[in-house]
Amino acid sequence: MDLSFYTNFATNIAQQEAQLTTLQQQVSTGLAVQTPDQNPAAYETATLGNDAVATLASDNTTQGSIQVQLGSVNDAYTSASNLFNNVQSILEQALNGSTSAENLQSLASQVESSFNQLQALGNTTSANGTYLFGGSRGSVAPFQTSSTGTIIYLGDGGLSQATISPDINASTIANGDVFVSSLVGDGIGNITAASTNAGTGQLIPQGVVNATSANAFQSGSSSITLSFAAGTGNTTTYTAVEGGTTIATGTLPSATTSTTTASVQLAGVDYTITGTPAAGDSFTIAPSRPQSAFTLLQNIYTALSTAGGTPAQVAQTHQVLNQALASIGQYQQAVVTAQAQNGVTLQAINNASTNNSNQSTELQTNVENTIGVNTPVAIASLDQTLTALQAAMKTFGQVQNLSLFNYL
Repeated sequence: MDLSFYTNFATNIAQQEAQLTTLQQQVSTGLAVQTPDQNPAAYETATLGNDAVATLASDNTTQGSIQVQLGSVNDAYTSASNLFNNVQSILEQALNGSTSAENLQSLASQVESSFNQLQALGNTTSANGTYLFGGSRGSVAPFQTSSTGTIIYLGDGGLSQATISPDINASTIANGDVFVSSLVGDGIGNITAASTNAGTGQLIPQGVVNATSANAFQSGSSSITLSFAAGTGNTTTYTAVEGGTTIATGTLPSATTSTTTASVQLAGVDYTITGTPAAGDSFTIAPSRPQSAFTLLQNIYTALSTAGGTPAQVAQTHQVLNQALASIGQYQQAVVTAQAQNGVTLQAINNASTNNSNQSTELQTNVENTIGVNTPVAIASLDQTLTALQAAMKTFGQVQNLSLFNYL
């Protein structure tokens, strides 16, 4: 008996059932290629595409974490800027000649409060509990009070980079340099009046007139001493000495007051001499060096809380406060610069996020086009295959029922 009919029929049925299973899987998963053997090239392309999508998703997660971290840093910068602006206002009030001793004490208390607020800002923590301004030492409070009452910085200037997009990295941490590294005074010289000054003179910088000379002085180590002596005819003379060499001499106007001033250029900076210096008075101009904002606020507090009432004492206090006003300006600029740099990083992250989303969408589309199934076509093929299989099974059943006895 020839069994080839049954063998061929069984083979055909098996093929149709396999095709039916494949079509059912394609319709349910939306994928035309699910295993490498079905289409090796398409499967490899899709795998690479999915890996790239996963990498972009990981980068987006990193972006989100950095944005939260640097967003908190930005908020702290805003608060610090407001604090320094408030201290500037306090200094301007204190330098008002009509400010009473009682009011100076009140202003001192406000500065003390600002000092405490600044330490709290410097020790701000992020959502994950790390200190924002600790650098790479985020587990340690960066600004701590020493046994002598001064604030010491225990963080570092460490940097950390994380991938936010293919070939693009961004800083993930900040450090406390913005609170400790600004130069004292105008950034060129630090002026101090001799504690024995008996006159009402003050030395106020007006601006740089020779940048080369000013920068050379600031980067050097020699100080300038400006001293006053009695001249002929009831006049007052001044002499400026740097490193043992006289660099300027002159005679003050006979009525040098807060509104009638003398001018002298020293180390590339134009200075005005206000008030009436007494013979024997002197001022020292030292190259500016970094001064922490905490030391600055402590000096302001001390000057306000210990201010005397004599004309000479008032002049001494005003000399300190004018220097502090210039130093506050240095920190105001430092915060603005740091906040701007932080904003640039945040904008770069936003741009990277948008680019990543666009790339991810494009990659997903390519993957779908490579291994995705055309659902309407697959459903039609499924229906056709199922119908054909059912018809074949019915026909086979009818053939099996055929018998020669039916024709006898």
